[in-house]
Amino acid sequence: QVQLVESGGGLVQAGGSLRLSCAASGGTFSNYVMGWFRQAPGKEREFVATINRTNSTTYYGDSVKGRFTISRDNARNTVSLQMSSLQPEDTAAYYCAGDRRGKCCGTHSRAYNTWGQGTQVTVSS
Repeated sequence: QVQLVESGGGLVQAGGSLRLSCAASGGTFSNYVMGWFRQAPGKEREFVATINRTNSTTYYGDSVKGRFTISRDNARNTVSLQMSSLQPEDTAAYYCAGDRRGKCCGTHSRAYNTWGQGTQVTVSS
């Protein structure tokens, strides 16, 4: 199965933007439904966004709808999360995840069987 590595996290002021990337290696990336989740200290892992294998279907968590955009490039084996209008409540570790079953699209973490190590996003007020 693929291995996933996230990048692009950092510190940003409220109202700013960040773009997270997740690079896949070691497997057939295009077979995977991909998702982004986040987890803040003391909270459960939260669904952020998911995208199907062909980049034609996306779903978003209610808290990020209209502000975040997920996309993928199967030729480059990457999935990205463009985040705008960031708020302090967006502060969390963000995780890239893959579902090798390939059926679109799980919104719960148990649907995903491959995870990256996470990248921290901190939004200051």
